[in-house]
Amino acid sequence: MAYDLVVIGSGPGGYVCAVKAAQLGLKVAVVEKRSTYGGTCLNIGCIPSKALLHASEMFSHAAHGMGDLGIEVPAPKLNLEKMMAHKDATVKSNVEGVSFLFKKNKIDGFQGTGKIVSAGKVSVTGEDGKAQELETKNIVIATGSDIAGIPGVNVDIDEKVIVSSTGGIALDKVPEHMIVVGGGVIGLELGSVWMRLGAKVTVIEYLDTILGGMDGDVSKQFQRMLAKQGMAFNLGAKVTAVEKTGTGAKVTFEAVKGGEAQTLDADVVLVSTGRKPFTAGLGLEEAGVALDNRGRIEIDGHYKTNVDGIYAIGDVVKGPMLAHKAEDEGVALAEILAGQHGHVNYDVIPSVVYTQPEVASVGKTEEELKAAGVAYKVGKFPFTANGRARAMLATEGFVKILADKETDRVLGGHIVALGAGEMIHEIAVLMEFGGSSEDLGRTCHAHPTMSEAVKEAALGTFFKPIHM
Repeated sequence: MAYDLVVIGSGPGGYVCAVKAAQLGLKVAVVEKRSTYGGTCLNIGCIPSKALLHASEMFSHAAHGMGDLGIEVPAPKLNLEKMMAHKDATVKSNVEGVSFLFKKNKIDGFQGTGKIVSAGKVSVTGEDGKAQELETKNIVIATGSDIAGIPGVNVDIDEKVIVSSTGGIALDKVPEHMIVVGGGVIGLELGSVWMRLGAKVTVIEYLDTILGGMDGDVSKQFQRMLAKQGMAFNLGAKVTAVEKTGTGAKVTFEAVKGGEAQTLDADVVLVSTGRKPFTAGLGLEEAGVALDNRGRIEIDGHYKTNVDGIYAIGDVVKGPMLAHKAEDEGVALAEILAGQHGHVNYDVIPSVVYTQPEVASVGKTEEELKAAGVAYKVGKFPFTANGRARAMLATEGFVKILADKETDRVLGGHIVALGAGEMIHEIAVLMEFGGSSEDLGRTCHAHPTMSEAVKEAALGTFFKPIHM
């Protein structure tokens, strides 16, 4: 059968692209090597980790957060097997949802490993080794990313003692000590899960700050919050070895600026040093598809590779490795292939760290504006001055808004708070419409809400906040 579009990969980028293209009238097929749809995100990434984050937060809240509200309960008992069952049920529900969307939109799904034979032809090899060939006008590569490992260090990840995020969401017992190599989003999220469930957690990070490219104010203050919760940090530290021992594993590291090597022992080591594009076995070299110096597929402004009829989106191309960025690219590309004018505004892509409190960001950081020589102004407002936050005992954190000094146009927003990931979107919508901090500050916000802190930060950006 001939298709208008064959998508290789059914993660957020691939399945959303397929659904949108089908909605626009194209005949679509999807090739997926897993037995279930949804890619890394739905199966072993975003979705299961959020199930564990929520469950561990509830456990911690029951243990430490209810007495001050006048609720006296006995110490909670952890049933890790049941918590993992909740995670698995969440995954099952989501992947089945993607299957339903494929059926609803008459998308043909092919289970097996996809390979580009040439422009217009994709072969699919099943588990039985048999291959079939699909003919198509267009091919979309949406194969996502894989764990990157530690540069220059040979690590044997067994997903039991030395684990990636895949093993990090599936431990059968709470480790006494977990070492997290990498202070980025994945490491801090999964580290916080096991810390709340009773593990001692130590983070070893190459940079001098956690959360890499986040706003400096955010990373410094957030690190203090995590340290207060019990998470230990070794920053500016280069890992030189990760090895199994008789009782667990050990990590050897030294200061990036020079110094004596140190070794720490742990029951479990989580390697979370980032991800790399997954392009192996796709036949890209044979098809003549060009990669850049970081192994990403090169594309033009319309997601087209250097080969006519072959496109790429998501983690395999430039830009942040975020599920929602891949989704928006999938929609834009489907629209382009259907003769419309798909577009993604890369200046307004929010990112969220789903710890407690959450960290959310959109647009530019203060450091980026300084580096670009942009004249800007800053408004900040702490949740200690927010009535709803006080009522909920959730006063940790702040809102920070950055706006152009001359035009007042909002260039970035950063929130550390309970529910920050939900609050960031009003700043994102404002930025999509080119709004100013005064526009946001003059928008009536319901009282009492956590979101009033966003309004107050905006008031502080263009003039003065009321409640400070």
